Amino acid sequence: MLTGAHVTVFAHDAEAARAFFRDVLELPCVDGGDGWLIFEAPPAEIAFHPGGGWGQDEEQHMLFLMCDDIEQTMQELEAKGVEFVEPVSDEGWGLVAQLKVPGAGKLGLYEPRHPSPLQGR
Repeated sequence: MLTGAHVTVFAHDAEAARAFFRDVLELPCVDGGDGWLIFEAPPAEIAFHPGGGWGQDEEQHMLFLMCDDIEQTMQELEAKGVEFVEPVSDEGWGLVAQLKVPGAGKLGLYEPRHPSPLQGR
């Protein structure tokens, strides 16, 4: 029935955000036309939390890129010039940091400590 998920990130400077995902994160992409890049995302999981949690006032959707070793991943990204705007925090269920996406605000980096449907892939 479902074949995938399409995530839309709204950015005040979409070209800068696209360049970051293409050149720094090196995610494969295709040109959907007129430079409108559509990126291949890593495997994903979806979790539903009660609204108003984790510093949010109401229902909100968040995007985190997942990794196996947050410290190593941060070092690799910092070597490429990525700026982290929030240090690693231990939330119990995982380690989380926030990085700056040029033209698009912050994005979460997440090392999970919970069972994941992606484990073993």
